[in-house]
Parts: sequence; C-alpha cells; structure tokens
Amino acid sequence: MLAALNLETTVFAAALIFARLGAILMLLPGFGEPGIPPRIRLAFALAFALAIGPVIAPRLPEMPAEPAAMAGMIAIEAVIGLMIGAAARLFLAAAAIAGQIIGYQTGLAMAQAFDPAAGQTGALPGVFLNLLFIVLLFATNLHHLLLQAAAASYQVMPAAEVPILEDAAEWALTIFVDTFVIGVQIAAPLIVFGLIFYLGLGVLSRLMPQAQIFFIAMPLNILIGFAILAISLGAIALVWLERFERFAVTFM
Repeated sequence: MLAALNLETTVFAAALIFARLGAILMLLPGFGEPGIPPRIRLAFALAFALAIGPVIAPRLPEMPAEPAAMAGMIAIEAVIGLMIGAAARLFLAAAAIAGQIIGYQTGLAMAQAFDPAAGQTGALPGVFLNLLFIVLLFATNLHHLLLQAAAASYQVMPAAEVPILEDAAEWALTIFVDTFVIGVQIAAPLIVFGLIFYLGLGVLSRLMPQAQIFFIAMPLNILIGFAILAISLGAIALVWLERFERFAVTFM
C-alpha cells in the first residue's frame, strides 16, 4: 500500500513539473520554434523536466485526495507555463515590428519571405532580424539562462497557486509595451533616415516636377538603408539581448 502511494505521489509530482516546464519549453524562443517537429520539442521538454525534477519536487504541494483537485492543480501549472513561455516569445515580435518599420522606410515592405521562427511570411528585414536574434540567443549562451529561469520560476510563482491576476496582467502589459519600445528603438536609425531622405525627395520633386524623383531614388534608398542597418546591427543586437536578459533574470 505504501509503495502504491509513493508511486502515485511520484506520478503526480512529475505531472505537475511537466505541465509547467513542458508548456514553457514548447513556446520558449530557440526551443519552441515552429520549424522544430513537435515530437522533438516534447521529448526535450520531458527530458528537461526529468533532469531537474528532483530539485523542484520538495517545493511541490502535497497530493490532494480528490482527482478533480489534482486536475485543477495540473491545469494551473500548465497555464502558468504558457504564460511564461508566451511572455518570452513576445520579445521575438520586436523583430517583426522593427522589420516592418524598416521595410516601410527602405521601400522593402512588400518584399516578403517565409519566417521559420514565426511560421509565416513576413517582411524581409523582420525575417532577418528574427533569425539573427535566435542565433544570438545560442551564440551568447543566453539559452542557458532561460532554462535556469524556467526552473527558478517556482520561486516567483509557487506551484499550483493561482497567480494574482492584477500582478500578472500588469506584468504581461509591461512586456507587451516593452516589445513595441524595443521594436521602435531597433528601427530608430532607419526612421531618422527615412524622415530626412523623403523630406529631401519632396523638396527635390518640387524643384524638378517633371522628373520621377521617387522612382529614380528608390535604388539609392535601399542601398543607404542596408548600409545603415549593417552599421547599427551591433547596437540592435545589444539592445535586444540586454532587455531579454533582464526578463530572464526576473525569475532568478
């Protein structure tokens, strides 16, 4: 009887841990990409949950007697995991926002390409930035910090406890706003360039009304836009990595 009880407790603890960590890793940037087959993502999530399960197990609540209470606790853990994973994935949306702005400023807004990170087509600069951010995630070993943050999330959000809705909503809204701020900051050099460039073209078109100024200047617009993007690429990477690292450290 004691052996059966221990087995049930172990299975319940494993289900609680996998519900949160599995949901996080299925959405986490670099691990939950749509291009990765779901079975591989699921297998990695299961291996990660089994690896750190013994460390997290002492923080778990006792197994309730009612099956409905067990299901409710597992559901709460899955919702917490989805919330954390979705918040981390929101930072990749900054690349799409910046890419769309850069596309408008350089005349490449209609140049679409398939984005493997988002699983859909997007503006060409946004696809490039999205892939760049994922590469930087692994090149700087920031993915190790993300895995540590996933394991340390039990300190901020205790297991099987419903998060305070007001705090969770404020946290999600802050990350949502930060995503747009980062996107605009990344595209700021191109925004300034676009304002000056199109202002100059407007003045030039008034001086030479017979010439198709905007059509003639389009290649120059693209060339200068790419040059500015290449020059500011290092600063773009630092801005995104610094903010994403601050997000991960909040759980430590």
